[in-house]
Amino acid sequence: MARVLITGSSSGLGLMAGQLLIEEGHEVVLHARDRSRDPGIAEVVLGDFTSMAAVRSVAAQADELGPFDAVIHNVALGYQERRRIVTEDGFAHVFAVNVLAPYLLTATMARPSRLVYLSSSMHRGGTPSLDDLQWERRRWNGSQAYSDSKFWDVVLAFALARRWPSIPSNAVDPGWVATRMGGRGAADDLSQGHVTQVRLALGELAGTGAYYYHLTRSNPHPATSDPALQDAFLTRCAELTGNPIE
Repeated sequence: MARVLITGSSSGLGLMAGQLLIEEGHEVVLHARDRSRDPGIAEVVLGDFTSMAAVRSVAAQADELGPFDAVIHNVALGYQERRRIVTEDGFAHVFAVNVLAPYLLTATMARPSRLVYLSSSMHRGGTPSLDDLQWERRRWNGSQAYSDSKFWDVVLAFALARRWPSIPSNAVDPGWVATRMGGRGAADDLSQGHVTQVRLALGELAGTGAYYYHLTRSNPHPATSDPALQDAFLTRCAELTGNPIE
């Protein structure tokens, strides 16, 4: 039996992953923004990931409930944001939730045995540059901001696979599926959208530093495998959060 933490799991693919794990007899800790969003099917940690203080609180809550065999970093904002929003910490909203939150949670909670980071096929359109991560100089584009954030999620997964070789760390494209984020027009198979991350969390797919789509290794943006970019990204996140990953 495995014990798995899933962020952003009050609905959508995160909740589906939790339900599958529970059905298979595993212990699950879910994450919700606040108590009103608790699905009521498992233990839950609470915190709004637009706030770095809340991410640190979730890390502390998780450590009280751990240790964990795996963490599925599922939390994300979509590509529909029509304007640049700045969080209480001064970060661009999409970057804060999609990138800094999984980075900071990884940096501040006890290491699990396996790490899984949710990305998207849209990461292949991401910008492999650390300039203007906060969209202070570029004209806002919600779709591009989302693509960039999912690019950095793959970089994070691969960087940790290299830094922590004893802890499998992989990225997953769940497909364009009809969740609240994906929208009703999404054409991919919703029944497969949560399966790969579950199998990775349970250690049923071998390897580390890989990008998966529907249980199969796929080719990510080539820049995500650049060690120099990975190290520069980790350094920048450490500067922004004050929490380095060793």
